[in-house]
Amino acid sequence: MNVSTHALRRVRAALTAGLVVCSALSVAACGSEGTKVSAGAANPKVSPTSTGNATGSPSPTGTERALTEDQAERRALVPAAKVTWDKAAGTATGEVAGSRLLEIDLTRYEGGSASPAPSPGTPEWATEVATDDGTVHRVRVDAVTGKVLRSRQESGQDADDKQEVAERLRNAKVTPEQAVATATGKKQGTVTDAHLDGDDGALIWSVDIVDQEDWSRTTVDVDAVTGEFRREEVDRD
Repeated sequence: MNVSTHALRRVRAALTAGLVVCSALSVAACGSEGTKVSAGAANPKVSPTSTGNATGSPSPTGTERALTEDQAERRALVPAAKVTWDKAAGTATGEVAGSRLLEIDLTRYEGGSASPAPSPGTPEWATEVATDDGTVHRVRVDAVTGKVLRSRQESGQDADDKQEVAERLRNAKVTPEQAVATATGKKQGTVTDAHLDGDDGALIWSVDIVDQEDWSRTTVDVDAVTGEFRREEVDRD
């Protein structure tokens, strides 16, 4: 059957229009770079990857969180100390012949008879060492240079005081180095204090460790006779 030229043109026009519509629908179903878009989403929103909290706000880091007064002091003091506790302890016991460590504490220099005197506020290790007869000496060691700032015998010790100290030294079978090793095995960080304590009947080494991530302080008690771990207490103030 013959078909008129006019009819053929109408068929071709309809086919062309159909192809254009199909092409437009195909484009609408795709986002840029092949990302599919849900039907009806005229302006899609893509959520970026986030490590924040449920509200989308980023979680504060250790340095962004507000620090307490004690935490701020630890952050200022601990990194400024270049001499570790064990080096300072060795210097202190070497200053007093035949002595053993009773206590060591990281603090700040507040002035005194040291020569040459460091600037006030310089970190120092305040130590107590004792000889076998229980005589206590206080030795301060510069925590930056490692030098002895001052060494003097404790005044006011009577015979009973010396006897008590001497008994502690005799009964303590665990060295401070061993106690610190046990403590840092429980909690990693920077040792800022270690002292031999026997006031509660049990003889223990009490070790303070500062976490430089959040500047909290953990106290770990170690039995000074057996070397066993006793307890752990965290101070987040």
